[in-house]
Parts: sequence; C-alpha cells; structure tokens
Amino acid sequence: MSKVGVNLKQEKNLSGSPQSGEPVYLTVGKIRRPHGVKGEVVMEMITDFPQRITAGIQIHIGPKKQAYKLASIRPTGELYLISIEGFTDCDAVSVFRNQWVYVPASTIGPLPDGLFYHREVIGMQVADEQGNSIGIVREILVTGANDVYVVEAEDGSEILLPAIKSVILMMDRDTGRMVVRLQEWD
Repeated sequence: MSKVGVNLKQEKNLSGSPQSGEPVYLTVGKIRRPHGVKGEVVMEMITDFPQRITAGIQIHIGPKKQAYKLASIRPTGELYLISIEGFTDCDAVSVFRNQWVYVPASTIGPLPDGLFYHREVIGMQVADEQGNSIGIVREILVTGANDVYVVEAEDGSEILLPAIKSVILMMDRDTGRMVVRLQEWD
C-alpha cells in the first residue's frame, strides 16, 4: 500500500476525512533544512510516487497549508533538493525548516490498479466472503511489513485485518466495499 496519506482526523469524524467541503491534501514530503546559498531546501519524500512531484506544480507547506509554486526539484541520494518560486536565498527558505509538504488530492491522479490511498480505504464497508457485514474501516496502522486495517464491528469492538492478499480479497473504491477472509486463530 502507498505511504501517501492524509493527517486530517477531525473530532466526531471517525473516517479521517476533512469536513464536508474542505479540500483533501496528501502529505508528500517534509522539508528538512536549507541547502546552499541559492534558496534550495532538502526535502524527504514520503510518497511512493515521487515522479508525480515535478517543477511547476502547486505545493502547500506547513500547518496552514500555504500555497507555493515548486520552481525546481532534483534527487540527491535518498533526498531531494527543491526550490520554491520567489525564494532565492538560504535565509528566506529557513522558515520552511521541518515543515510538511502537501499537494491537493484533486491534482494527483488515481493509483495503479490494486493500490489505494488511505483516504479511500478509511470508511469502507467490510464484509466476509459470505457477504456478512463485519464493520467499517476506521483507521490504518502503518507497520514495517504491511498496513493493518482497524475495523470497527457493529458491536463496537475492533477487528485488526492485515492488508495482505490472503486476507483482503477485494476492494472496490467505487462502491466503498471490501471483502475479506477472516483469519482463523488456534
């Protein structure tokens, strides 16, 4: 599953989605520090698709998600050097240190078949192979091996489902449904 995600959990809105009418942003990176004297900054990418982050796109930085135009981007080892339009020296870009970088979800296309954004999975109705309702995905735990879907059952209990092919049999973003094979525990 993709590392791309949205941290917009709202009180009384368990799906993790923004309130109705608010734009959805995807977190794509974190600015670490200025680099050199010409206004570049070091950015750590946290998206599985860094090729989608290109010069000329609009990015949003910080908790207020202030909009800026990405002037340039280039890889340097495992990190990226970026420059932001209108910022031409190291002192000016120092305000971005340790800030998250977002892009509007509406500007990023769909993922390849079989991959889902976390925002698409949260809120999905979950059923077993026989069609019996199990509950609703309320949270996703990101682990080293695979994601784990936290499903709230109808009785309020939680069921943990590893996001692996032997458990998650089908996911449909159009209907918001997921079919799973529950694990048998001895």
